[in-house]
Amino acid sequence: MTMPRIILLLLIFNTLVVIGGTVFNYATLRSMQSGQPVLGLSAGGAAAEEATSEYRFFPIEKVIVSLKGENREHYFVLDLVLQADPETDPKKLEQIDPMVRNSVVAHLSAMTFEKLRGMPIPELQSTLESALFDDFASKKLAMPFANVLVSKLIVQ
Repeated sequence: MTMPRIILLLLIFNTLVVIGGTVFNYATLRSMQSGQPVLGLSAGGAAAEEATSEYRFFPIEKVIVSLKGENREHYFVLDLVLQADPETDPKKLEQIDPMVRNSVVAHLSAMTFEKLRGMPIPELQSTLESALFDDFASKKLAMPFANVLVSKLIVQ
């Protein structure tokens, strides 16, 4: 093959790639606007959308815990949020508020100031969740929430 033929073939190939890319981008943008998948490429995205769900959040504000330190008494103020399914009755969440407060205070009061102060928030959340799950199970109560989130932590 001569050099002009190779250049002509490369030019045609590049033109086809550019046209194909343009058509694909146009179809993708159009499907994003209409919400329909393109050529089965968005099937994974649709599964991811189904996996995400909505939640109901119930705040439990100002849980105060007093802990003895080496020289003085320390106070922790926690604001918690209970994460539940959207179908959960808000009255059920309101009814368990005193139970959650009692469990959290009882669990955290058993800790030392240094241990609680040095605990990262994700670890604190997981220990509170396990303590609440255990407490509810020991009292044979249904769990109307799935997770416990720490929304505020103040240390004095």
